[in-house]
Amino acid sequence: MIVSSWSRLIKSMSPIRKRVSLVIPAYNEERHLRACLEAVAAQTVAPFEVIVVDNNSTDGTAAIARSFPFVRVLPEKRQGRVFARDRGFNAAQGEIIGRIDADTMLPKNWVAHLTAFYEKPTHAHSAWTGGSYIYNARLPRFQGWLQGQVAFRWNRLLMGHYILYGSNMAVPRSVWQAVRSKVCRRTDIHEDLDLAIHLHQLRYPITFHESVRVGVYIRRILERRNDLLPNLMLWPQTLRTHGNPMWVFGWLGAVLLWFLSPIELLMDGCARLAGRPSLRR
Repeated sequence: MIVSSWSRLIKSMSPIRKRVSLVIPAYNEERHLRACLEAVAAQTVAPFEVIVVDNNSTDGTAAIARSFPFVRVLPEKRQGRVFARDRGFNAAQGEIIGRIDADTMLPKNWVAHLTAFYEKPTHAHSAWTGGSYIYNARLPRFQGWLQGQVAFRWNRLLMGHYILYGSNMAVPRSVWQAVRSKVCRRTDIHEDLDLAIHLHQLRYPITFHESVRVGVYIRRILERRNDLLPNLMLWPQTLRTHGNPMWVFGWLGAVLLWFLSPIELLMDGCARLAGRPSLRR
């Protein structure tokens, strides 16, 4: 009797594991989605649910998603990542909403890390984000670290808080419900950066764990380089939209990343001349 009562007391004092809903916006991602979902299936702690939001794909994205029994596929007719994100976030039932991209490769302990982070009462109203490495680049860890210094450290200096990184982030569902009426529904700004700005305005903290890195595929480096500079310029555009006078330094950071990108093209070209596989393939 005493042992049983003591066990119930210990159990009542143990932190309750939060359920993680994983949301993956997707548009024509048949090349990457299967590997992404296989990494989700390999998690040491399974997410409560996985939602793939099909944003008008014309390829096999939806069919691949449905081939995984643990995935729920939701359509979103309004074109744009912000609308796909909203569709998934609003449908999520877990206490924690995780968000990645369809080409993200999760480490096996990613969900376990989120649940451990949110078990702490002090994190109940915190948004969370992590780092990355670029798996279609030479020196992927170094380039991921460099990207992190620009994206997270530099932005923190400009804005006074960390950003959220759409390939590796989470937010409590209660916090999303508090901020969702405030965020911008524009396709000419970075929706994850916009969300971070509005969270900061509402005094919700953002925690950055650089050591929790996911693999990301930067297609604009080798496949659609003409899209790289316009995409980078969404960074200062987002800051300027929110009246941040430091947007000009975001512009300088975007230009710096643009000038650094030919290094990857040169390294890829040298690899092909040396008979090694090209990252383009």
